[in-house]
Amino acid sequence: GGSNISTAMAVREQHGHDESMHTCAPPDAVVWPQAVGQVQELAALCYRYRVPMVPFGTGTGLEGGVNAVQGGVCFDLSRMDAITELSLEDFSVAVEPGVTRKALNSHLRGTGLWFPVGTVGTGAASGGAMGAELGCWGH
Repeated sequence: GGSNISTAMAVREQHGHDESMHTCAPPDAVVWPQAVGQVQELAALCYRYRVPMVPFGTGTGLEGGVNAVQGGVCFDLSRMDAITELSLEDFSVAVEPGVTRKALNSHLRGTGLWFPVGTVGTGAASGGAMGAELGCWGH
């Protein structure tokens, strides 16, 4: 629906660059899926019509990975921000890609666990970026 898609230039420019030195390359549209099924449907449509897909977490990357150099649709996953499972016994947590490290640590407060700053960097790093980091750590 209308609140989950934008073709406004300001929104497209916001999603067409990260913290890198690369020049902004905005997508043709930005969508905010809120469930895995929506991501699947959007991806199938993009695949069918050969439209590039560009994932967007929080825009804190340093490599230019959100630049839509061939246009396409930006999938802003920030609204997929649920923490779906937490196991204190094996130090594991399942999160949707829009969960930030800061939100995860807020959720973990009082458990004796936290998610450290590592290669991810800022508190704004999203679950997609955190996936590279391997779990929660105790203190």
